[in-house]
Amino acid sequence: MDPSPEKVWTAQESATAATDLITEVERALLGKSSVVRKAVICLFARGHLLIEDVPGVGKTTLAAALARTIDADFRRIQFTSDLLPSDLTGISVPDQHQPGPNLEFRFMPGPLFGHLVLADEINRASPKTQSALLEAMSENTVSVDGVSHELPDPFFVVATQNPLEHHGTHPLPESQLDRFLIRLSIGYPDREHESRVLSENSGAHQLDSLKSVLSLEALRGIQAVVENVKVEESLVAYLLNLIDATRVHDGLALGASTRGALCLRRAAQASALIDGRDYCIPEDIRDLAVDVLAHRVLIDPSGGGRSDADESRWIVSEILDRVAIPL
Repeated sequence: MDPSPEKVWTAQESATAATDLITEVERALLGKSSVVRKAVICLFARGHLLIEDVPGVGKTTLAAALARTIDADFRRIQFTSDLLPSDLTGISVPDQHQPGPNLEFRFMPGPLFGHLVLADEINRASPKTQSALLEAMSENTVSVDGVSHELPDPFFVVATQNPLEHHGTHPLPESQLDRFLIRLSIGYPDREHESRVLSENSGAHQLDSLKSVLSLEALRGIQAVVENVKVEESLVAYLLNLIDATRVHDGLALGASTRGALCLRRAAQASALIDGRDYCIPEDIRDLAVDVLAHRVLIDPSGGGRSDADESRWIVSEILDRVAIPL
């Protein structure tokens, strides 16, 4: 018997599912609607998320909450200086059940083989170990002993790093940063929500109480719909004008790549779908341009001033202000 066809999701059904998902995750991360929305956009767009912030603001909580609400296989990897690539990907071991001259090896999957993988303090690992994530994030496969192994579908990496701690860390190279669809910060909660956290003693028990609101099959269906959200030619031209502006800006040594343009379009499509539309509008691009592009540009070191992260965000924001919006 042929398997039943997968459900085809509409834009409105996808928006309803996204609202349920965001609402449920917000129970564990109070007062951070915008952050949760962008994380869900990243998930729906088949991207990967980099959270750069100080300790204790909810980076791990966000990843764990997303995993619980989509009923995903959650793996947390603590990145350290002695972590090896094989500690991520897995190893081939002799099959003890087949001794003799024709000894065969079987693959023992590493912690990357999960639906949602939290790479905690990713910049503490060596560049060699960081690079082991490259193939996984771009190809959804890992190679061990010359054999390629497919990762689960969906496969979503949430990586964290502390921007203020430099001792014993290895900054992510541009090629690795470019694999993250969105980079964002969570920030401290406002006083009202922080007071609620203290009063309600929110914490691990809030995570435990979260329920799954979206199956993995439903998530795959919504991700497929994202790819079909319409982007009019005028919006493509607007997006390319933004990309071109990063390439000629005096404050940048390197502008956004073609991959950056593709990522911004895909994020805008996911944003439109979350709002219940099967077409993009300029706001879908504008609202995400800084989070998608700022970590893909390289600051001109002769400029001085703010930190690279702050400066790159300021420059992309300035470009947004001066590039004409299509009517």
